[in-house]
Amino acid sequence: MKIRNKKLKALVLCAATAIMTFASPLTVEAGYGYTYNYDYWGDVQYSPDAYEVGGVFTSSELGLDTKLNAPQGMFVSGRKVYICDTGNNRIVVLTRDTEESFKVENIIESFNLGSNADTDVNTFNMPTDISVSEEGDMYIADQNNNRIVKLDKDLNYKMSFTKPTDQTFDQSITFLPSKISVDTAGRVYCIAVNVNQGLIKFENDGVFSGFVGATKVTYEWTDYIWKKLATKEQRAQMASFVPTEYDNLFIDHEGFVYVCTTNVSEADLDSGAATPIRRLNMIGNDILVRNGNYEIIGDIEWDNAAGYDGPSLITDITALENDVYVALDKTRGRLFAYDDQGRMLYAFGGNGNMDGYFKKPIAIDHMGNDLLVLDNQDCSITLFTNTTFGKNIFKAIEQFQLGQYTESGQSWQAVMDMNGNYDLAYIGIGRSLLRQKKYGEALDYFKLKYDEDNYSKAFKQYRKAWVEDHIGIIFVLFFLVLIVPLAIGKVKKLKFEIDTADIFKYEHLRK
Repeated sequence: MKIRNKKLKALVLCAATAIMTFASPLTVEAGYGYTYNYDYWGDVQYSPDAYEVGGVFTSSELGLDTKLNAPQGMFVSGRKVYICDTGNNRIVVLTRDTEESFKVENIIESFNLGSNADTDVNTFNMPTDISVSEEGDMYIADQNNNRIVKLDKDLNYKMSFTKPTDQTFDQSITFLPSKISVDTAGRVYCIAVNVNQGLIKFENDGVFSGFVGATKVTYEWTDYIWKKLATKEQRAQMASFVPTEYDNLFIDHEGFVYVCTTNVSEADLDSGAATPIRRLNMIGNDILVRNGNYEIIGDIEWDNAAGYDGPSLITDITALENDVYVALDKTRGRLFAYDDQGRMLYAFGGNGNMDGYFKKPIAIDHMGNDLLVLDNQDCSITLFTNTTFGKNIFKAIEQFQLGQYTESGQSWQAVMDMNGNYDLAYIGIGRSLLRQKKYGEALDYFKLKYDEDNYSKAFKQYRKAWVEDHIGIIFVLFFLVLIVPLAIGKVKKLKFEIDTADIFKYEHLRK
């Protein structure tokens, strides 16, 4: 069992408490306890639910004659949901007709080639992912056809993105696109099977423009030395020092690319060396903010309770318009939400047969602030909608982003009224007070939740404001402490000189 805390505790809690701490998130029913977070000390703190199940939609509920078969990809655009029904080699398009229901709008099994098409294959062979542009163009990772196919909204074929012929791309491997995302300029970012050099980037005309965001290589120096000394046969059996491949990606509203990988070790997660979630800028640098108490890895404590062993493995991610991003854990079927500072807002979900639990979650996306999770094994979509508690959290975050600091503090107070153990409410109120220049009050809130960074910022401003408010008194004290003693010393010296002169004069006259 791994235990991750910001500071090493002197003693581990007793066995009964540990069982409750580690196992409870796996077994509790929906309601208070279905959702949890970690406090400063790394202990699980349960809270009211931030999301509730708005519906679970299987093939039967959707009215599909042919049931979904091992779906792997999902994309949300407006009120539409596009599903890669991988096992049936088709795309299922749903429309959200009411707040709690979806209807099938279209089933795409083939498309129109046209006279100028550069291919004669107008069907899919194991489609694994889809992305849709603002104009309605569809980009589909047609894996076993070794291409990414682009269709317009009327299902007319436009072009294909195929295996790069560039010398930087290994020509010995088959091009098997797995996950894709498209930016506003029509550039395609692709994750392909057996490609570990980062994201494959295509320009909007289909030209390969290189790799983006390759992961940093980490290894032990002892392994490096041993590899240098080993025989050719031994080296062939050893793991290569190469970057790991990503599992999924998502382009947010600002054009930055969120990526996630499950290729992480327990040791690296436990030490903080692993970064399973990254946010890449245009040149591939990781700019994800990590100001929380803990690393952004999902669960910070893990064991093998209920038959699930090991840490969280982030298989997909989505980012909302308010910069909150939600990661999907395929190990225990949990969802982890983080704010733009990298602080965990809450975690919920799990593996099971009840609503709000999953058998094999494979993809996540959002529609507004609602979340949708695609289950590969159950062949269903679960819709999550915000509760009042969750809405208050988002309201507080969005108000702060808009510069409405007083209102943000009030919204965080509403969150605190619903859950007095919610650390981020205290910190949120402190941050709003800090922006309102109420530094003394902000210090109290930061101190309560051991927020050292914000406490230092508030104290610096508090000290500066105090000096500015008391500059007159400080000047007077400075004068009294430094100038007055000097003046007194000067007077004493002058008096001594006068007295000495009088004595000298008297002695001179007497002679």
